[in-house]
Amino acid sequence: MNSLSLYVQAFVYVAAGINHFVSPRFYLAIMPPYIPAHNLMVVLSGVAEIGLGLGLLFPATRSLSAWGLILLLIAVFPANIYMATADQFAAISPWIRWGRLPVQGLLIWWAYQYT
Repeated sequence: MNSLSLYVQAFVYVAAGINHFVSPRFYLAIMPPYIPAHNLMVVLSGVAEIGLGLGLLFPATRSLSAWGLILLLIAVFPANIYMATADQFAAISPWIRWGRLPVQGLLIWWAYQYT
């Protein structure tokens, strides 16, 4: 994969992580009810995205960060399933709600390119 792809991926994760602190309501809303400590989970996932995104930029931490992103994407998958299936999100287009699920697979593949 080329450098542009790496920098775009790092930017996407850092920006998404920052967004956890700028707009936490979205992340809190899609948190499944059975997950404890919603606020803490949003903060931790935001910190993880920022740290792992930055870690992609350095050869010494790139592979570990990519594996961390893969694990993070797997860990947050229940939130995407909840958003796709919960009645409270029915006003959001099904294309968006259900489309997020296969996008997770693409994001995992993209991160895997740097392992």
